Amino acid sequence: MGQQAVDVFRKCIPLFNALSDTARQDIILLLAEHERLSVNEIAEQSNLSRPAISHHLKIMRDNELVRIEQKGTQRYYSLSLTNSVEKLKQLIEIVEKECIQ
Repeated sequence: MGQQAVDVFRKCIPLFNALSDTARQDIILLLAEHERLSVNEIAEQSNLSRPAISHHLKIMRDNELVRIEQKGTQRYYSLSLTNSVEKLKQLIEIVEKECIQ
């Protein structure tokens, strides 16, 4: 595997880590069903505490999986997958080119 492939793979590791947690997977699926949700709305449909949900949303925000919209005192979260999908596409392309014979 070439250095470029290794570099692209390493850039994807934080994204893989963010996606590997079942609580974050559940939040992603929940947000996929709704345009946007507040922490309270997510908590109503989850077994997690509000602080736990906030923790997971921060990890997801840091990995560009969600975005925040402020409406008054409420923060609403929605999916923001474009950058993550582009990273994964780049990884797939380089693996196909350099690793699959």
